[in-house]
Amino acid sequence: MTPAAEEEETGIHCRLDELLAERGMTLTELSARVGVSIVNLSVLKNDRARAIRYSTLRAICDALGCEVGELLVLS
Repeated sequence: MTPAAEEEETGIHCRLDELLAERGMTLTELSARVGVSIVNLSVLKNDRARAIRYSTLRAICDALGCEVGELLVLS
C-alpha cells in the first residue's frame, strides 16, 4: 500500500482534544480511566486511527460523559 493510500481521508474527525479540554482532563488521565495506552489515544486524537473497537469507544464516551456523535463527527 502506498503512503498516500495509508493516509487516505476517512471524512471522520475525532473531537477528543476538544472534549478533553472542555472537561479539564489530560490524555494521561483518560488513558488511566479507560485502560487504553496514551499512544493509541494519541493516534485516535490525531485522526490517524483506522479502526476503533466498540468497547474502547464506549469506555472513552463513558469516561468523558459524552455520546459517540459528540466524539466522532463527519468532517
